[in-house]
Amino acid sequence: MVQNNVEEKEIPPVELPSSKYVVLVGDGMGDFPLEQLDGKTPLEYARTPAMDRLAKLGELGTVKTIPEGFQPGSDVANMSLMGYDPARFYTGRGPLEAAAMGVQMNPEDVAFRCNMVTLAFREGRIIMIDYSAGHISTDEAQILLNDLQPLVNTRSFELFPGVSYRHLLLWRGGPEGLATVPPHDFTGMDVTEAWHVYEEEPLLYDLLTKAITLFHRHPVNEKRKKEGKNPANALWPWGQGRRPVMPTFKQLYDIDGAVIAAVDLIKGLGVWAGLEKVDVPGATGYLDTNYRGKAEAALKAIKEKQLVFVHVEAPDEASHMGDLKAKINAIERFDKEVVSVVMDGLREMGGSYRILLTTDHFTPIKMRTHAPLPVPYAIYDNMNTRDNQNDVAFCEKAAEHSSIHLDKGHMLMPKFIGAEPREVELNPKKK
Repeated sequence: MVQNNVEEKEIPPVELPSSKYVVLVGDGMGDFPLEQLDGKTPLEYARTPAMDRLAKLGELGTVKTIPEGFQPGSDVANMSLMGYDPARFYTGRGPLEAAAMGVQMNPEDVAFRCNMVTLAFREGRIIMIDYSAGHISTDEAQILLNDLQPLVNTRSFELFPGVSYRHLLLWRGGPEGLATVPPHDFTGMDVTEAWHVYEEEPLLYDLLTKAITLFHRHPVNEKRKKEGKNPANALWPWGQGRRPVMPTFKQLYDIDGAVIAAVDLIKGLGVWAGLEKVDVPGATGYLDTNYRGKAEAALKAIKEKQLVFVHVEAPDEASHMGDLKAKINAIERFDKEVVSVVMDGLREMGGSYRILLTTDHFTPIKMRTHAPLPVPYAIYDNMNTRDNQNDVAFCEKAAEHSSIHLDKGHMLMPKFIGAEPREVELNPKKK
């Protein structure tokens, strides 16, 4: 289990309203107007009565989740949404996923997110065919990594299998300065120069070439090709960093909470924040995820905790695939099976509660990757409802027309909770 790495001190409690707090994040829902939707965005076009109701009865605005100088990734954006300033606390995506997987990191270790990808090698050039190897199944990925382990696991490296194409590579005492890139930013593009970056570290490059050799004729990939699926023919490490030093929610707000997500990135953020990690059967991080199961888990957790952070990856995955129909479907299912279920459940429980509805970043269908634009958010307080315009909806355009625009994403959480965080001395514990 990952241990908190900030000293515990006697700190006076934060005065908080006696509310329950639920954060609902639809990853990558933000988008641009599209001609095929008559100039509407997928979020505008989709039928979202529950989200629209929150916007109508709550505070609607925009928040900049990606600080200047940072890449527009879910790691940075969700760290902001949890109330942590990336400029102070962000070290990389890899350490966040390591925490979710229970991987112990020493201060000198470097953790990489490691995708299984499909590469094409053409006349000396390398093309990123698929950042997810056709969304390879977890069982197939496990077989490939198990066969690779004897060639890779050394005193320096260790591979940890994750979910589907998402895995972790730990480099004991490794460097963190490689200029790696997220594979989902380069779907269908030439990545020759990005691949050559790995040659700067011969130990790492040797590992990657061993993986290519093993995967080339592996039975799992031969079967996938016969079925018309993309093979997992390479590993792509990226998002590396050392373990962060950050306070917990308990230290900041005297709040206990839980995190509900399918992807290790969000789970890991929650672990570092001291939130309880709740696993939901059937939560895949893909279009077929268990939406309702997440909502029901949130309602169960909120009975015991004061805050629950719920993340749904599906809209983002559809955007990376460039699948407009799938994105609209994912948004509508998020509305019906997550937002609506949570709203109904909280209302039945009674008492004081607040809901924060947002997306972490834009993932425009046309771009098939992330964009660092301010995102819409809505804060609903059942003890202080508003009555905005009848035609207001939870979408990019309505939020832009609001008078409320937060330039610092990490300030949204204290605004939502209604209390400023305490100052916590960041003294890493000695091992």
